[in-house]
Amino acid sequence: MPIQTETELYAPIKHFFEQRGYTVRGEVKHCDLVAIRGEEPPVIVELKKSFNIPLLVQGIERLKLTQEVYVAFELPNKGKAPQRLQWEDIRRLCRMLGLGVLTVQFYKRKQPTVDLVCEPTPYQLRPNKRASGKLVTEFHERSGDYNVGGSSKQKLMTAYREKSLHCAYLMQQLGPLSPRQLRELTSNMNVSSLLQQNYYRWFIRQSRGIYHLTPSGEKALADYSHVTHVFQTPIIHAP
Repeated sequence: MPIQTETELYAPIKHFFEQRGYTVRGEVKHCDLVAIRGEEPPVIVELKKSFNIPLLVQGIERLKLTQEVYVAFELPNKGKAPQRLQWEDIRRLCRMLGLGVLTVQFYKRKQPTVDLVCEPTPYQLRPNKRASGKLVTEFHERSGDYNVGGSSKQKLMTAYREKSLHCAYLMQQLGPLSPRQLRELTSNMNVSSLLQQNYYRWFIRQSRGIYHLTPSGEKALADYSHVTHVFQTPIIHAP
């Protein structure tokens, strides 16, 4: 039974890596799935409904970030290799490109299974350390996994959006606050820049150095209540 969208691949592949001790996040810096285990380099998985050239190109692009890159797609009917190829052809091709391959088989009455076709092999293109560092930072600054890998044309929960929501939540609970107070409550050293840029238009300056919520900010807190629950810890009222 062919899948309808590539997002259906996300859950079984996430489970596959979590079973191996990884923490997994979806849609991190345009990567469909990122998995990190301890201090190891990040693993990136790109998802497509079927094996095709755009999937390979996407995988090659991710090699700029890490050497641990997989491409993943649904196992074709009856387990045959796609594009009238042999599985050994696909292994050889992806190994030459430095990519690993994962397939997902779906069933009517039981959970999907993930098969490791081949592991990534070293590729001559070295990852961009700066870009890779940004990927890892974005991963660790998110409090949880709020996106489904493979999503498109949807608002994504980024670390920046989370930080903005944290400030909005505190203002909702405590009233107007200064950047200094927010810095102490959130441990975000860049909170002044966040308030001044006001990218989402959630904040308004009530007086010099004092900010409060706009109606858009109130609406965002309601829209993202599934995220703001992580902020609901005992709050010490700001001086």
